[in-house]
Amino acid sequence: MRISLCQLTSTPDPAANLTLVEQGIEAAKEQGSRVVVFPEATMACFGIPLGPVAEPLDGPWATRVREIAAEHGVLIVVGMFRPAEDGRVFNTLLVTGQGIDTHYDKIHLFDAFGFQESRTVAPGTEPLVIDLDGTRLGIATCYDIRFPGLFTSLADRGAQATLLAASWGAGPGKKDQWELLCRARALDSTSWVLACGQAEPETTRGTAPTGIGYSTVATPFGQIHAQAGDKPELLTVDIDLAQTTQAREAIPVLANRRF
Repeated sequence: MRISLCQLTSTPDPAANLTLVEQGIEAAKEQGSRVVVFPEATMACFGIPLGPVAEPLDGPWATRVREIAAEHGVLIVVGMFRPAEDGRVFNTLLVTGQGIDTHYDKIHLFDAFGFQESRTVAPGTEPLVIDLDGTRLGIATCYDIRFPGLFTSLADRGAQATLLAASWGAGPGKKDQWELLCRARALDSTSWVLACGQAEPETTRGTAPTGIGYSTVATPFGQIHAQAGDKPELLTVDIDLAQTTQAREAIPVLANRRF
């Protein structure tokens, strides 16, 4: 399966970011990708009030993403914000195209390193695995990667690979942690992990996690298969899903679990 990770730098303007999505899809389609993953917070970058930009799943922003997916015949995974009933927003991944239309609300909220996502964002509750022509793909968001249980749960639900969208916070050691966590979660779940992050912006917004780049693809054996730099980049890879089966036969950690 050919998958593109579209590493970009979101702006505060959802309309401008929609243009970035369309440009990324066009480039990925030229490279023959069936699946295109965009970062968390593609709709609008962190560090701004999220309530005013949030839209429902049937709003104009998500509707246009669906149209782009249909026009180009690809599956899109893209970060957006939608209103929650308590006045906060949901940090949502819209998953649409190729006959699929669903979403994932980020379960683990980034209340760490001096940032409190839960102040303005409501948590999701349900993991998500989708089926694309018989291939099972898990979906996750950024801080989720620090929680092995989610990734083993996705594997238990049949996921052979997990697509993760992120806006990783910068700081000492954070790049090393990002790489380590991508590889570790791949080993925990003996699955591919394809993690697309925001590129490093020219300016940050306080403690907001605005991205460091280094979108990473890790094999089910925990090796780095491909990695982007820190600037906007389209990273396109072919993943061999047979490696998931091979890893689970060679390292049967899912079958051998006791806890």
